[in-house]
Amino acid sequence: MSVETGFVGILCVELHFPENGSLKGKRKYLKSTGAHLRERFGASVAEVDHHELWQRAGLTVACSSRGHRELQELLDAVERYLGSQDFVLLRAEREVIVPGEL
Repeated sequence: MSVETGFVGILCVELHFPENGSLKGKRKYLKSTGAHLRERFGASVAEVDHHELWQRAGLTVACSSRGHRELQELLDAVERYLGSQDFVLLRAEREVIVPGEL
């Protein structure tokens, strides 16, 4: 019996908050952004870099889907969302993983 595994997409992004002046302000942006990504896209989000900087953040966003095309569209939508916010999306790199293919 064959079991479909689906696909996992990982999007690593770097954000810049040019108008921000404190870590508290940055956390406000990140908390709101993470909540929206979870609600709208079913994504898991982690801040992974630039913890001590006020105007930068490195995030890893993970999504899963049954189909490769569907996953690519989901990652495209996440990237578009991040690019349309009050902060600047400096960099976005993606990787697609198929469980069981290591």
